[in-house]
Amino acid sequence: MIPIQDVLHRIQWDAEFGRGEFEIGYLDRVAHRICRVRWAQVRLEPGENFALEVTQDDGSRHMVPLHRVRAVWRHGELLWHRALTG
Repeated sequence: MIPIQDVLHRIQWDAEFGRGEFEIGYLDRVAHRICRVRWAQVRLEPGENFALEVTQDDGSRHMVPLHRVRAVWRHGELLWHRALTG
């Protein structure tokens, strides 16, 4: 399986590939569900190798550990996923 870091970096740095409409799905441990956010709401901090920052629709921000990222969609089609465990 391709590591999630590689997928995220390709979206960020591959200009042609990154033109797509992407969504990231991460496991929300409080709501016990997968939350989907648009790529525009995601920020990869330089030097941060274990989490990404998500800005919610209300403007609040929080860090999401990369191990909780469960899926990536491109143009609404599943591009990458990690099985739920536990």
